[in-house]
Amino acid sequence: MASTEFSWNNPNNQNVLLEIKGDKLKLSDDVLISNIRWFITFRWILIAALVFFEILMLSASNTLAQLGISEQQKWPIAIIIVLIVANIAYLFALDHCKSSKYNSPSINLWVQIIVDLICLSVVVHYIGSTSTPVSFFYVLHIALACIFFSTRESLYVTILVCFMDSIVIIIDNFLITQAPLSALINSQFLSESARKDGALTWMFFLDILFLVVWYVVSRLSLIVRAHERHLVDAYRQINQAQVEKDQYALLITHQLKSPLDAIRSKINLIKEGYLGETTPEVSTALEQMDLRAKNMSSLILDLLRLERLKDTCLDTAVFEPIEIQSTLQKCIEKLTPVASSKNVTLNLSIENFICKVIPDQLEILIENIITNAITYSHENTSVEISSRVDRNNLHANITITDHGIGIEDKDLPNIFNEYFYSPRAALHNKATSGIGLSIVKIAAENNQLRIKVVSEPGAGTTFTIIFSAIELPLATGISTSINSINTYLS
Repeated sequence: MASTEFSWNNPNNQNVLLEIKGDKLKLSDDVLISNIRWFITFRWILIAALVFFEILMLSASNTLAQLGISEQQKWPIAIIIVLIVANIAYLFALDHCKSSKYNSPSINLWVQIIVDLICLSVVVHYIGSTSTPVSFFYVLHIALACIFFSTRESLYVTILVCFMDSIVIIIDNFLITQAPLSALINSQFLSESARKDGALTWMFFLDILFLVVWYVVSRLSLIVRAHERHLVDAYRQINQAQVEKDQYALLITHQLKSPLDAIRSKINLIKEGYLGETTPEVSTALEQMDLRAKNMSSLILDLLRLERLKDTCLDTAVFEPIEIQSTLQKCIEKLTPVASSKNVTLNLSIENFICKVIPDQLEILIENIITNAITYSHENTSVEISSRVDRNNLHANITITDHGIGIEDKDLPNIFNEYFYSPRAALHNKATSGIGLSIVKIAAENNQLRIKVVSEPGAGTTFTIIFSAIELPLATGISTSINSINTYLS
């Protein structure tokens, strides 16, 4: 027995990775927000590391002093407090403040970079701007700016980095003499003039390095963004070609429908004897022609329905609260003749609930699954249709179980693909079009529903439609508890 759960995100709801504004290709706000959250998480990890370091300094200061690591006074605690407050402010701006001219993901990132650079400058000052390689951590902010900002904005960040690092070096070597205890690694004692000359050389070297890093990373970023723009353009062209192909197929389908209806009408006139007597051979041929035309007509209707569902846009679709009991009973009434023709029994057990959906699409979804269950059931078997409610979590599901041919394990992941049908299904039902479950998929996607499928070849298949948010009906009239209805069809 194989089991698979299908969940789809409507394309209209998917995050756009890239946005083209004018001639510039920029990351979308959704991508920036996801990365902002990642940076905030990374900063929490850094805060935890600093707290651990402070605890270590308090508990093992003598051991660390032997390794050349001295006590850092109060500045690490100040950095920790600033980072914690900043992180909380970033999260508050993202989650609780409306997006505006002064509160956008880009501004949020800018504030993060500036605050991080100030904190890093404090760390560089106290650890040692020229006696340790800690200044190289500025490169990280330059690389991030090149990735998330335009070339001009990343240059501004680079200039800001050069300015801050230069200020720290000037303060450390020209205004304030660093005390040995303030550095993690004690610097060598040099003459005053040699120390100042070395500091200037080091400052010049770092500024050149920062600019070179900016140039290289920004060039690479531009190349990557150019490729991304080509991919976006290609994706749009593919989508446009797909839309044009679907429109052409829809036009052809419409053109086929009218002559096919005319052919079936003429066949019925001949079969009913309005155009004279026919021989048994002619009657048999007419029956076969009518069957083929009927199958073709069903295929055309499925294609039209599929294209109509594809064109549904969630911005214009109307979601309405409906009672599932009335929808299920309506579907059963419509499909009773289909079940009767195959001597299939429909057993219906309803626990009523209210869900907010696109009503006609939910009916199409349920009808197609039940139709499939009837079609692929063996004669003189039953199809169980039930709805169950989880009152604690306000979840519900509709389960449709048949006792038919089942689905092979290898075919189960593909059953919702357009025009897919397994050899086993085609052998059982030669008129299959492979579209029915594609319609189910699009209707489920538009209504934000999940579907679980469990099947065993030769034993049957169970489709479970999962509703993640429902309401409970009032305990009056038709909306009361559980109704059980058994429909026996001969």
